[in-house]
Amino acid sequence: QVQLVESGGGLVQPGGSLRLSCVASGKTFAINSMAWYRQAPGKQRELVAAITRGGTTNYPDSVKGRFSISRDNVKNTVYLQMNSLKPEDTAVYYCNARAGVNAEGAHRDHWGQGTQVTVSS
Repeated sequence: QVQLVESGGGLVQPGGSLRLSCVASGKTFAINSMAWYRQAPGKQRELVAAITRGGTTNYPDSVKGRFSISRDNVKNTVYLQMNSLKPEDTAVYYCNARAGVNAEGAHRDHWGQGTQVTVSS
């Protein structure tokens, strides 16, 4: 239904910045919200940022004030601006899209392939 492709990951020093992009294709009109998750080695996948079609955002305390999510609904692209990066931000970052599948409110999550972000000196 929806395909997602992330890009922009890489190696950055602590305190540096990185900008991730996620391009959605397919039935993008059905997307209700998009988000970024990350998964570090040995840890569970966690929400990093989320944004609705209307632009409402939310962040966990761990990244609040450092990360910023934005979305271009025309280009079907979501971005994650990451500033003041810390070693603990090192993880594979995944783009997520929640899309409606019927008029009753059911939805399905779609995931990108992930992009590696490494914060190290």
